[in-house]
Amino acid sequence: MSPLPSPGGPPLPFGVAPLTEGEPRRVGPFRILGRLGSGGMGVVYAALDDRDRRVAVKCVHRVYADDAEFRARFAREVALVRRVRAACVPSFLGADVRAEVPWLATEYVPGVTLGEHVRTRGVLAGASLIAFAVGVAEALTAIHHVGVVHRDLKPGNVILSPEGP
Repeated sequence: MSPLPSPGGPPLPFGVAPLTEGEPRRVGPFRILGRLGSGGMGVVYAALDDRDRRVAVKCVHRVYADDAEFRARFAREVALVRRVRAACVPSFLGADVRAEVPWLATEYVPGVTLGEHVRTRGVLAGASLIAFAVGVAEALTAIHHVGVVHRDLKPGNVILSPEGP
């Protein structure tokens, strides 16, 4: 898998879609390089910090940016994410819930989603399946420890990195 070149920093893997007109080139202190994915509430971008380290930046959809109730929920999410500490959960790097478009940044996790892995390589088995189960259990335990019930656990939201899920 050859990487995409990124201006001024380390290459990013395939799966990073080019930015379209109207998408941000900077969010907070981060340089946006491309789009990793999107969902009902926002878009996740591949970015670099001021030391050219890879970062994932989640920006809420503009339609929600003017919704005070949504902003309050997003602020609660950020406060909780800030507290989660676990090997199988991306590290919190920063957020701005008062920005024109609220955002949250975490460490970038390289790898394919569980869904993509199953589609292209088949199901996990043996030691890989056990490592996956242990990693997901560790992540959910850490998340539950801060009072969060993860309501969107699905194959598209679990990344299989070289270090585990």
